[in-house]
Amino acid sequence: QVRLVESGGGLVQAGGSLRLSCAASERTTSTYAMGWFRQAPGKEREFIATISWKGDSTYYADSVKGRFTISRDNVKNTKYLQMNGLKPEDTAVYYCAASIDPQLQFGVQLDEYDYWGQGTQVTVSS
Repeated sequence: QVRLVESGGGLVQAGGSLRLSCAASERTTSTYAMGWFRQAPGKEREFIATISWKGDSTYYADSVKGRFTISRDNVKNTKYLQMNGLKPEDTAVYYCAASIDPQLQFGVQLDEYDYWGQGTQVTVSS
């Protein structure tokens, strides 16, 4: 069982930055691809970014490409999402996710992930 705990959310003005963290309770050798998703009120949960086990492959949604950066530190069992140039439309609950499928380099679909964090709120004011 892998437990994921997000932190780092909060209220920020448009144009500002936040860094989200996602700490995993188990050795990261038991998880492979990891991803970040978000869900705004009244909307479906959407893919934001994903990173491979070694951290050498990343993929982003077009809406955040060039502004957000995903990274991971397997020694610390932690994954990060650096968010720069935040916009009001980035307001959402952000979730981290982990896959235990060693064949999955990275995933963009919700059902590709096995474990989810509880979410952290990010609010961007205009």
